[in-house]
Amino acid sequence: MFATKKDKVSGDCLGTGRRKTAIARVRIRPGSGKVTINGRDLLAYFPIIAQQQAVLDALDITGKRDGVDCIITCSGGGPNGQAFACKMGIARALIAHDAETFATLRGGGYLTRDSRMKERKKYGLRGARRGVQFSKR
Repeated sequence: MFATKKDKVSGDCLGTGRRKTAIARVRIRPGSGKVTINGRDLLAYFPIIAQQQAVLDALDITGKRDGVDCIITCSGGGPNGQAFACKMGIARALIAHDAETFATLRGGGYLTRDSRMKERKKYGLRGARRGVQFSKR
């Protein structure tokens, strides 16, 4: 159903989130609520409060913020895309951790993939759709 699974060796729950060109691989394990992104603390990696809130939303809505540790690896995209990729990855990993959270996360829209991406540039045009300016003389 989703790209979620439980690691057989370590017992961690895995989830992958995507947004635009950003990809976040999330690993959840029982712990004290620490969130690490690319080896850095959440507050150091995402200094903007809205991005921090986006990452922690899924943990807050399920009430597992203080019960699990999140280890996240992000790549691609910009900070906003990475934050929302983390949000989706955490939600998917939470389902692998506890299947009862599915209804809450689905109802909140945490499992919906935002598939909007930049349209590619076409040959003969200046951008994806803009043509060259017409010159009469």
